[in-house]
Amino acid sequence: MLHARLLSYLDEVARSGSMRKAAERLHVVPSAISRQIIALEEDLGTPLFDRTPRKLIPTAAGEIVIRHARATLKDFERSQDQIEELKGLHRGEITVAVMSGLAANVVPRAVTQFQQRNHRIKLHLRLLPTGDEILAAVASGEAQLGIGFDFPSRANVRVLEVALGKLGAVMAPDHPLANRLSLRISECLGHRLIVADKTMAIRPHLDQLFAKSKVEPHFSIETNSIEVMRHGAMSDQGITFLTPFDIEFELRTARLTYVPLYELAHHQQQLMLIGPENRMPALTAVFVESLKGVIQEALRSEVFVR
Repeated sequence: MLHARLLSYLDEVARSGSMRKAAERLHVVPSAISRQIIALEEDLGTPLFDRTPRKLIPTAAGEIVIRHARATLKDFERSQDQIEELKGLHRGEITVAVMSGLAANVVPRAVTQFQQRNHRIKLHLRLLPTGDEILAAVASGEAQLGIGFDFPSRANVRVLEVALGKLGAVMAPDHPLANRLSLRISECLGHRLIVADKTMAIRPHLDQLFAKSKVEPHFSIETNSIEVMRHGAMSDQGITFLTPFDIEFELRTARLTYVPLYELAHHQQQLMLIGPENRMPALTAVFVESLKGVIQEALRSEVFVR
């Protein structure tokens, strides 16, 4: 990136058409501007201005560099505004709409890290059962952020981060199948199955798998609660089907084991962090970075790189 002072010189010379006028407006001597622009032209191997008797006119190369300069200056101004906003902020609140499962794993870790540095900021975590409800909460402004799986596109909402995780078989470490490197869905059918019900984003993927197996599955439990699925797998020798994001804490503490499914080797669910289409407050932007950091840390764990 070009030096900030040189960016200002280029912008002002292009606006005024004169190094002398630019120097007057920037309160520097004309030679300081001239030296830096000439040095940049020598580095690039092309003139940035046509020097006519009346005016300096940007060349085609100059237009490119000036566009870059102005875009960079605008970005820097926005960053300064956000920093000033943070300086004066001692209290605040952020509402996050969360899909079931993530409320006990990725999100709490990000919250802890964020509040260690911003202990006066209150976070509202709203557990919503469907992606449509999370999208609606963010689009309406009821929530500043939303996090969940496989959101469709929607007006007034933008995607801030995407991470990929494969749906797999989840069970207790002492389960008979826990030491397998991968499983076919048919191998799971003889065991106690605890599955997501039809209101959850996971279920369509499971229905496709069971349909391909051509075996009628028997479900011991159908639920819209990831918590029930996790505890059923931990305590009742059951098998459930989740992504590593849903059981990130249980994996780290060796309470559950994740085994990839052969049939889903090339299929991944999208963990998505969404926010409003317009500019978000500085405080929310800082929390977004905490969430992104925890997501990326989870992606580096062994279970994601198998």
